[in-house]
Amino acid sequence: MHITAVGISHKTAPIDIREKFYLDETRRRLLLSELKNNPAVVEAIVLSTCNRTEIYAHTIAPAVTELLLQSLFKVKSIPFSCAAAEESTKYFYTHQDRDAVFHLLRVASGLESVVLGENQILGQVKTAVDSAREEGMLARTFNVLAAVAIRAGKKARHETMVGSGGVSVSWAAVNAAQRLAGTLKGRSVLIIGAGKMANLAANQLVNRALGELYIMNRSQDNAEGLAEKFGGISVSFWDMKEILRRVDVCICSSGAPHYVLEKDVVQQTMAGRPQRPLVCVDISIPRNIDPAAGQVAGVSLITVDDLGDIVTETMQRRNGALSQVDGIVNQKVDEFYSKIARSGEVKAAAA
Repeated sequence: MHITAVGISHKTAPIDIREKFYLDETRRRLLLSELKNNPAVVEAIVLSTCNRTEIYAHTIAPAVTELLLQSLFKVKSIPFSCAAAEESTKYFYTHQDRDAVFHLLRVASGLESVVLGENQILGQVKTAVDSAREEGMLARTFNVLAAVAIRAGKKARHETMVGSGGVSVSWAAVNAAQRLAGTLKGRSVLIIGAGKMANLAANQLVNRALGELYIMNRSQDNAEGLAEKFGGISVSFWDMKEILRRVDVCICSSGAPHYVLEKDVVQQTMAGRPQRPLVCVDISIPRNIDPAAGQVAGVSLITVDDLGDIVTETMQRRNGALSQVDGIVNQKVDEFYSKIARSGEVKAAAA
C-alpha cells in the first residue's frame, strides 16, 4: 500500500498562484474521474478550499507525484510541460505514506488552517470524502482513513481548546474589518454573496450594532433569504455603485470565477466620498475583488492571506492546544495503521 498527498496551500503559495489551482465541485469530480481512469490509482480524495488544493491517493507504485500533478494540470487546462507550469510546481508539496496520513489528520483537525482550529475544514473534508465515495474512488483503505481523519478532527475540537471562540475565516474577516475600520458600531456593511461563508459573516455582524447590513447576491432569492434571517436589506448587483457609496465595509464571498468588484467601480465610488474610507475584505478563491482596487486612495483591501497576521493575538489561547492535538493526531495515525495491518494490507515501508 502506498499513500501519497500532493498539494498547494497558503503555507507554500501566495493567493495569485493558489487560485489558479482551486477546484469547484465540477472540477473536483472531474479530477476524481481522471484519477479513476488511471490504473496506477486505487483510491483518491480531492480537497479544495480557499486555502488549499490537495490530492490524497492510494496507489500501486510509490512515486506518483508527477502523475497526480499532471492530472490536476489537465483538469485545470494548464499544459504541464510549459515554462509557467514548471514554475508553478515549485509551490507544491508531497507527503508519503505515514506522513501523508499525518498531514490529512492535521488538516481535518484545523492545525493547517489560516485560522488555527477553524471548524469549516472538517465539513470540507467530509464533503471531499462524500464526493470520492460517490465517484467510486473510496474503497476499504480510504474508507478507514476518512473515518479516522474525521474522528481525529472531532476529538481535537471536543477535547482541546483548539476550536475555542470564533473559529472561521468569516469570523476572522469580520474581526479584521473591525480593526481596520476602528469600530463597526453604527457602520454600514455590504456582504457580497449568500453562501455558507457569507452566512457566517452575517452571523458575526448581527451583534455589533451596525448601521445597515446589505446583502448582494446573483440570486435575489438567496440574498433576500439571508437578509431576512439577519435583519438586513437585500440589494441588486445593478445597484453596486450606489450601495458602495453608503457602506464603510464590504465583505466579499460570492464564489464567482471572476472579479465582481472592479477597480474602476471602486475608484468612481471613492471619488464621491474622499473623506470616508472603505474597508474591503475578500475571502473568495478565486478572488472576487480586483486586487488593484486596494491601490485606490482611501481603500483598505485584505484577502484570506492577510487574516492570519491580523488576528494573531486573538489566537494565543489556542496555541496551548497544539501539542494536545498533535498527540491526538499521532494516536489516530497509529489507529489507522493498526486497522489496516489487521487485514494484512500494510507494507513495512508504511509502518
